[in-house]
Amino acid sequence: MARRNPTEEDIALERLPKAPLTRESLRQTFALARYVRPYRARFLSGLATLFVSAALGLAFPLLAGALIDAALHPGESTLPFLGAAGLNQVALLLAASVTLQALASFNSALAFNRVGQSALADLRRDCYGRLISLPMAFFAQRRVGELTSRVSTDVAQIEGALIDALPQMCRQSVFLLGGITMIALTSGRLTAVMLGTLPLLIAAAVFFGRRLRRFSRETQDQLAATNTIVEETLQAIASVKAFANEAFELGRYERANARVLAAALSAARWRAVFVAFFIIALFGGIVIVLWFGAGLLQSGGISAGQLTRFVLYTTFVAGAMGQAAELFSQIQKTVGATQRVRELLREPPETSPAPATPTAPPPAGRLRGEVAFEGVSFQYPSRPDVGVLHEVSLAARAGERIALVGPSGAGKSTLTALLLRFYAPASGRLLIDGRDARDYPLLWLRGQMAIVPQDVLLFGGTIAENIVYGRPGADDAAVREAARLANADEFISAFPEGYATLVGDRGIQLSGGQRQRIAIARAILKNPAILILDEATSSLDSESERLVQIALERLMQGRTTFIVAHRLSTIRTADRIAVLESGRVVELGNHVELSAKPDGLYRRLSALQFGQPDQLPTGAVI
Repeated sequence: MARRNPTEEDIALERLPKAPLTRESLRQTFALARYVRPYRARFLSGLATLFVSAALGLAFPLLAGALIDAALHPGESTLPFLGAAGLNQVALLLAASVTLQALASFNSALAFNRVGQSALADLRRDCYGRLISLPMAFFAQRRVGELTSRVSTDVAQIEGALIDALPQMCRQSVFLLGGITMIALTSGRLTAVMLGTLPLLIAAAVFFGRRLRRFSRETQDQLAATNTIVEETLQAIASVKAFANEAFELGRYERANARVLAAALSAARWRAVFVAFFIIALFGGIVIVLWFGAGLLQSGGISAGQLTRFVLYTTFVAGAMGQAAELFSQIQKTVGATQRVRELLREPPETSPAPATPTAPPPAGRLRGEVAFEGVSFQYPSRPDVGVLHEVSLAARAGERIALVGPSGAGKSTLTALLLRFYAPASGRLLIDGRDARDYPLLWLRGQMAIVPQDVLLFGGTIAENIVYGRPGADDAAVREAARLANADEFISAFPEGYATLVGDRGIQLSGGQRQRIAIARAILKNPAILILDEATSSLDSESERLVQIALERLMQGRTTFIVAHRLSTIRTADRIAVLESGRVVELGNHVELSAKPDGLYRRLSALQFGQPDQLPTGAVI
């Protein structure tokens, strides 16, 4: 049968690190058995029928040998329980044994698959549920690919172990122990000869196996590198064509492809040598056993049926031993995958810390929207030695518009992250409606807020699904009204499929202005008390910015709004402007007040943006 090309999942599974088999690692692996517990009756049924199937498999050589003896010596049998059974009776018994083995194998495979898939569905659900419930500090220190691997590749490895490796391990253990027992009972002298040929086969398997795994890993690494080139090229295809670098990219791919070919051919040579050597060693061992057995048969020391039985049991033992190395490797990978999954499940979810003071439960309605930062200092958990905010105090009255401006890295977006409670202040307090933000249930509090970011990443579904994300369960009329208020209904209705139009991966099918207006519609549908606009119009053309500004004006009505902006023209009408520098609020006032300060930072930033050289300080660079 032709060897199929490895898929990305095969490569990912092969590249999984192997964990040492220690008492602690095995304990963690067995801890996941709780996912099998709800299905234990079916699991035990599958395990029982698996042993029945294996036992019937061991009976096959026994009955096959008896069939030979019944043909050569009618009325005689080397098996006491058969008595004087004839050829037809033994053949019927053999056929019945094979049929029962097939039925038992069917039940076993079906039971293990049902139990395995059900348990793994529960495990995937728990992994994903825990993953999305973790705090932002966790995601800031992890790569997305690593986290995705926990839910896909690691769980797939556990799936393979539960559905394939565990049944195979049980089956091969029965074949190995039962086969050795049966060949020893059949002929002690032949057993000694057969066992004498095994060390050479085991040594060859270990020697070649290590080298084949190394070359296989190298081939997969090189193949992964070629896949990376393809992915990068396709993601940046516009740049490739704009710089006319098709030939350069083709050359890069050809060099990587040549390395794949070299690694694959090296692995193929070693595999060919191994196959040739294994054939010589295996069949040479069989020839020796048959030669010695034929001598015993000639001298009357063994019957033809016993020799047949011995050869068949020998193949069972050889097959079980041949799979032992692969099963052991798979178990090591499963233990490693289990450890990583368990690490994820043990991560503490994002929950509200204990309230600073006992208070009443949150109101059933909505917040008024009063916000106050009192002496807030903060540093990100991934950079604990770098202070981002230093004793920031800033208050917003209900319905007030507060603009946050300042150089990059001043702490503007960090303030909004604290407001959303993605992080907790290192010191100081965040008050909302006069109460410590930690006193509110986290999900309820975030349900009172909405954000319109600079770079809107839409989900890959329809426009309607992206808008209704603001308030799951909203009806079509509410979705259309939100879109109308966001100046989005006109362009949505112009699409042939209207609100059922697919937006594509990350919303790639829509323009920047269209994505922004869908994000605004989503926020309108949510009807928040507190609104965050994070550079919501910074990357739009003039017409799109005009439409978005109109929509934002509607959205901000009656809501406490924090506006993060670099383009100062968009925040001149803000009630107050907080100017941040190096994590501190250095100026606070409206546009007129701040522009009147001769040496103020806001005045300098305005001069740089609006081209007023007379307002620039000496030495400033435009």
